[in-house]
Amino acid sequence: MQIHLIAVGTRMPQWVEEGYAEYAKRLPTQLRLTLREIPAGRRTKGADLERLLRDEGERVLAAVPARARVIALERTGRSLATRELAAAVQAQLARGADLALLVGGPEGLAPACLARADETWSLSALTLAHPVVRVVLAEQLYRAWSIIAGTPYHR
Repeated sequence: MQIHLIAVGTRMPQWVEEGYAEYAKRLPTQLRLTLREIPAGRRTKGADLERLLRDEGERVLAAVPARARVIALERTGRSLATRELAAAVQAQLARGADLALLVGGPEGLAPACLARADETWSLSALTLAHPVVRVVLAEQLYRAWSIIAGTPYHR
């Protein structure tokens, strides 16, 4: 199974790239995590944010692989404990289909992305900066894998 992290935003700070890469490389080949960065619309004074969000949403949805289960990450989504995330990942592994995790930009995900999602999850009730989400998500996926595999990382 491949997990496609489709995230709005490019040119992340080095600590974000390093943190994400560290956890992504720890995952086994049967649970590969790949990142697809979607360029954010240019936010200038007086920019049409509704149009920017709609355009970003179209680019995000175009990056979703066919037949992938789509999960939108949104502050108001369903909150999962780590063991629940592990169970969800394990169930997806059993299905054999890829997973696409959608992360929005500064204004969140476009309504079209939320409508397309099979589920909406929340990493926290806090509003997290979208670069931070990449690192937290990669770490939590690795932690979920450690539960599935019975390794001592998750204690």
